[in-house]
Amino acid sequence: MSKSIERISLGSMSPGTERFLLVHRYGAKGARPKAYVQASLHSDEIPGMLAAHHLIRQLDAADAKGEIKGEIIVVPVANPVGLGQIINGAHSGRYELRGGGNFNRQWPDLFDGLLDAVRSKLGPDVEANVKAVRAAIGAKINQMNPDTELARLKVELARLAHDADMVLDLHCDDEALMHVYMQPMHWKEFSDLAAELGARAGLLCVDSKAQSFDETFSLPWSKLQDAVGDKFPIPNACFGTTVEFRGQADVFDEMAVADAAGLYRFLQRHGAVAGNPGAAPALLCDGTDLEATDIVRAPKAGVIAYKVALGAEVKQGDIVAELVDPLAEDQSKARTAIRAVNDGLVLSRCLRKLVSPGDGISMIVGKTKLAHRKGGTLLSD
Repeated sequence: MSKSIERISLGSMSPGTERFLLVHRYGAKGARPKAYVQASLHSDEIPGMLAAHHLIRQLDAADAKGEIKGEIIVVPVANPVGLGQIINGAHSGRYELRGGGNFNRQWPDLFDGLLDAVRSKLGPDVEANVKAVRAAIGAKINQMNPDTELARLKVELARLAHDADMVLDLHCDDEALMHVYMQPMHWKEFSDLAAELGARAGLLCVDSKAQSFDETFSLPWSKLQDAVGDKFPIPNACFGTTVEFRGQADVFDEMAVADAAGLYRFLQRHGAVAGNPGAAPALLCDGTDLEATDIVRAPKAGVIAYKVALGAEVKQGDIVAELVDPLAEDQSKARTAIRAVNDGLVLSRCLRKLVSPGDGISMIVGKTKLAHRKGGTLLSD
């Protein structure tokens, strides 16, 4: 058996308290491929945590039979900081309450200084270049001096994930269908992940401008490719993806067992675990540019009354929801229609039904890039 379990302290932010990461490690350190899987970085998004539980059980069984071929790291609770943010019985796990913002935004820019660090080490050998780049990224992370619990969390997770061939960040949406995010150059090779999980959307972009966790490890490679051009061979050596396991209320063993099985077959197909997973299921979606997905927003405050179900196909101009003003004196004027600006699939809806101006209330996945989505941050905060 190759498995080990490690606890990584996050230090203390107040006397008598200390949080930690629990890390499940499989296979020999440095074995390839290396897969890194973490769950619930947004700590109130629980479906991924339950899927990780079932995945660990499968990996334990594989490890007992000597079937771990690569190196696999699973962090089933990626955010113990947010996990403890319970206020009057309500879990607030998306933002750090000490003022650190969204837990899945503003991750370190691992490309900054990378070209200078590796320029003299690059050559015609692809594998040697990959090794040099990973070493430089690791050295950069090791030089970081986190002074808060949140900063320590980011550094420790980055240290675990930075040299992986595959980084899977398990999340969920409010109310949603299964979907995945990844870079477009990875869709051909890794779309089997979407197929195994029954994803209804594969949302593709090189850089969302949000500095999310998965992009932290995939972006340095594409940026380095652009920087060196044809001088040196630089592959897309890290596949990073965010997996959205439907909605926050979708926490059931029946779903999680199937989700974990899909993740396990994906790891088999890409060489981390022995065994024949069989052919991937048929894809239920195409990979589409994230700029073609509209985030429908509330024009003002009110109560949302949805007029379309998840999975519905809508046309531009169709009413997605009506916004109800509960203080309207004339009830015939209490409702404001919110219409789709694109044709596409209704992928998600807002869990909270009392919304503020600018709140995202739905995502509609289209196939044609939208002008208003170009140039800005493509992920909602």
